[in-house]
Amino acid sequence: MIPQAPPEKATAEWSENLNMTMMCPECREMPPNLIEEFSSGDMVCGSCGVVLGDRIVDTRSEWRTFSNDDAGNDDPSRVGDGANPLLNGSQLQTTIAFGDGNARSRDLLRAQGKSSNDKATKTLLAAYKEIGAHCDAVNIPKNVSDTAKHLFKLVDDAKAFKGKSQEAIIAGCIFIACRQCGVPRTFREIYALTKVSKKDIGRTFKALEKFFAQDSNSKMALATAAGGNLQPTDQYKNTTSTNAKDLCLRYCSQLGLKSQQFVKVSQGLADKMSTVGDLAGRSPLSVAAACIYMASYLLGKPKTPKEISQVAGVSDGTIRTAYKYLYQERERLIEPEWIADGKGKMDNLPVG
Repeated sequence: MIPQAPPEKATAEWSENLNMTMMCPECREMPPNLIEEFSSGDMVCGSCGVVLGDRIVDTRSEWRTFSNDDAGNDDPSRVGDGANPLLNGSQLQTTIAFGDGNARSRDLLRAQGKSSNDKATKTLLAAYKEIGAHCDAVNIPKNVSDTAKHLFKLVDDAKAFKGKSQEAIIAGCIFIACRQCGVPRTFREIYALTKVSKKDIGRTFKALEKFFAQDSNSKMALATAAGGNLQPTDQYKNTTSTNAKDLCLRYCSQLGLKSQQFVKVSQGLADKMSTVGDLAGRSPLSVAAACIYMASYLLGKPKTPKEISQVAGVSDGTIRTAYKYLYQERERLIEPEWIADGKGKMDNLPVG
């Protein structure tokens, strides 16, 4: 048999290497030993120290990040403001400054405004500005303002209550947010703040409560079907009616009764008001005012019904009438520890 010649190896097709490689002209090492010194912005040869380039752009993060420890693996590696959950879209926009005020700068600013500004975002920003102004006017905490803005965005995203005025929806959102954050306000106080009638606030409040409950239940059903959990911000809890105990703390502060003992006694009296049959159905405003009136005299720093009426928003005659029922039950309502060690005297209470 004639031995077969081994197959010839296929020669690889030659092609020119068009890749551009930076190397040190002194060392001519391959691969090059180059070091980027971001502190000085130079590209330096690690072998001989020749500077091959300057003004090197730093592409690393501008702050320390721990992306590996982050559950969402969110690494903010470059510049940019944090996303605002209260606005729609990516919010990555460039604003053209007015500059020196010449005609070209003005035309550029106007054209950029027409192309980038969204009508829905403008509406949201105007509503947020109004909510913030209302809350700042009466020193409502920021968490209440943020909650009210979140509630308003839920309404705006669902395109609900189209026929209702925006002022009424804002008033209802502030009212619900105050209750959810533990700083309740009355319809009368919201009316004085927003100039929306108490009847409109009440109607809008009931409609909003129903809408938020339905929206939360639908999101819960979708999350359960997908096998996930609902975000805490998407969970809505129905609010409870304002009671006199919640109002006592704020009224005592506004009257200058900032001692914890005044708050403790007035809130203790308000807790026991349900046992006084004649006061069971009265407004929480008049109940809280009467409790503060009694506590102020009991602890030796009396406040007149007129002073309390200016804070609570009820007439001084209503306060006196409610106090009469309290005075009749004073032996049962007042705890001995409230007046122990000379803290207060039962004899200080006015008779009428």
